[in-house]
Amino acid sequence: MFGYFVRRVLWIAPVLLTVTFITFILMHRAPGGPWDQEKPVPAATQAALNAKFGLDKPLWFNANALSLAWSNGERNPFALSRTFLDTQFFNYVIGAAQGDLGPTYQSKGTEDVQSVLLRKFPTTAKVGIVAIAFAVIVGIPLGIISALRQNSPLDYASLFVATAGISIPNFIVGVLLIIFLSSFFGIPAIRRPEDWEGFGAAYLLPGLVLGLGTMAFIMRLTRSSMLEIKRQDYVRTARAKGLADRMVVGRHMLRNALIPVITILGPAIANLVTGSFIIENVFNVPGMGREFVTSISSRDYSMIMGTTLFYALLVAFANLTVDLSYGVLDPRIRARD
Repeated sequence: MFGYFVRRVLWIAPVLLTVTFITFILMHRAPGGPWDQEKPVPAATQAALNAKFGLDKPLWFNANALSLAWSNGERNPFALSRTFLDTQFFNYVIGAAQGDLGPTYQSKGTEDVQSVLLRKFPTTAKVGIVAIAFAVIVGIPLGIISALRQNSPLDYASLFVATAGISIPNFIVGVLLIIFLSSFFGIPAIRRPEDWEGFGAAYLLPGLVLGLGTMAFIMRLTRSSMLEIKRQDYVRTARAKGLADRMVVGRHMLRNALIPVITILGPAIANLVTGSFIIENVFNVPGMGREFVTSISSRDYSMIMGTTLFYALLVAFANLTVDLSYGVLDPRIRARD
């Protein structure tokens, strides 16, 4: 198991490098630049800003600097390699590997990406925690009850809720709830900045809306898994031995039925914790999602890259946690590992 864990951790590095490569291509292919404003920035100012943030360097390889260094008598292969890779992409990769995600362009270099993420992520994580708790606490029991009482009115009602939760986009549900609650109960649609301090009631509504789709998906997956497990021979044997229904469901059915649920729960948790960009904008949540949307519109390259890498790292570790949890739920998987 330890060797498997080490191999999976080592695979995270090429995954992050691939994410960095794709993100770099996409953001530089998008039209516009970080200094585009309604009022044109003077060419001298743009040149100074490009030099300050390293945007005056080539994107991929610096062949001109390599030729100049060679003509000046430089023969050290490490120095030549560093000169050849003195570009926007490789400078960012080297900085990210050292834990430096660079300064934000919106702040003109007065604040780095790490500090912005550390300041914004707790707010996003709190919304995600509410969403995760809602999805798991409601989705799994509903799926179990629906499977055990198949074709009952409760089963049909649960399926209706799950279908609606999957079919209706969560931002539409959010807008409708804002209109309904503000019109009939006087709950403010836009929270004040101080409402997001601590862990108060402001997080409840965006968390529930964010977790609605995941709850519906977990409920349907749990139901289908339980329906498949309840027809297995070992479940019939357990009932024939006279075990109580609680023991059959909890010890024999639920552990095996939760394996596909755990499979999707890891990435879902990472997705919910990092926040929904749309939900944060709908509910005016001052979190990482809104910061990411703002960075895209302003072409803040370092913020785009930093947020994407942070999200990819969370997803990678969430998948690793899921794979390790298989052995806890099913010893046969642990034995094969």
